[in-house]
Amino acid sequence: MHASPRLRVALVGAAGLIALAACSSSPPAIDSASPTTSPAAAGTSSPTPTAVNASYLTGVVGAKNGPVLVVKMDNTPASNPHAGLLVADLVYLEQVEGGLSRYAAVYSSRLPAVVGPVRSARITDIELLAQFGKIAFAYSGAQTRMLPVLAAANLYDVSADQSGQGYYRDSNRVAPENLLGVPKVLLGRAPSAASAHNLGFVFSSAVPAGGTAVTRVSARYPATLVSFRWSPSSGRWLASMNGVPAMAAEGGQLGGQNVIIQYVTLSQSIYRDVLGHYTPMSTTVGTGTDLILRNGFAYSGTWSRPHPYDGTTWYVGGKPFPLAPGQTWILLINKATPATTG
Repeated sequence: MHASPRLRVALVGAAGLIALAACSSSPPAIDSASPTTSPAAAGTSSPTPTAVNASYLTGVVGAKNGPVLVVKMDNTPASNPHAGLLVADLVYLEQVEGGLSRYAAVYSSRLPAVVGPVRSARITDIELLAQFGKIAFAYSGAQTRMLPVLAAANLYDVSADQSGQGYYRDSNRVAPENLLGVPKVLLGRAPSAASAHNLGFVFSSAVPAGGTAVTRVSARYPATLVSFRWSPSSGRWLASMNGVPAMAAEGGQLGGQNVIIQYVTLSQSIYRDVLGHYTPMSTTVGTGTDLILRNGFAYSGTWSRPHPYDGTTWYVGGKPFPLAPGQTWILLINKATPATTG
């Protein structure tokens, strides 16, 4: 595997965290819509192919494959509740300095009215997001010497650093957890942003055979214990952080129809924050193992992404694994710290 020139450049900077001076405006209303998927009967063998008129990222029939916006959000107690995560197509969670974790929420089929709190970009994002094409990337700040790397990346930079258009401060939150974004305005700043395309995700409402029934799963970042509890009534895996339910600003608990624990190689990048903590790099190109959760079952599998501009394919038993239509959470977890189920 050979990394692209942009990705090689991405690994040669140094550190320094930059703060954001944000603009203020009146907050718009928050869209409270959130889909659920009813679990199908377990034990069905041959999955049906993903519908041709469905979202490439959620498998929901009739959902559009619109331009892609990715928003970086914090994941600390002060950032709870989050706005807009309920309607994200994909929710990534990655490790940052000090063992903390941070969200990268992917939007295409639907846009919430508000997202946030919006926080800074990291080196992992460059490689991770390359598979989506030249999409709109919303964030607030980055380590100073990483800024040229972001500028050279195959992304439309719609950060608050470039312009305050589409951002405002919420007076009910405390800085820096008070910066919110307006997705419609942010996408308007990137009119040529790539639309969602086939990344290799497969979906089926039929529950594959061979899974192990589980009710809970926990995965650990050094300073964040992420756990999910299967909720048959909502057909979702409900998320908690360090034992505290992860909540939506729109109301209710966060969680998705699918959870993928993607085991990755974690390495120390050359970037550091203002406290001297090195930024970890999660490698998402190559191959590895994973644990996939859907409909109250767990499946051990593998993942493959041969090239930075290729999508990630999820396999169980050597075949592409069908996810349940709906939202998928993907946790980039150090392969040295496997998740636990119960």
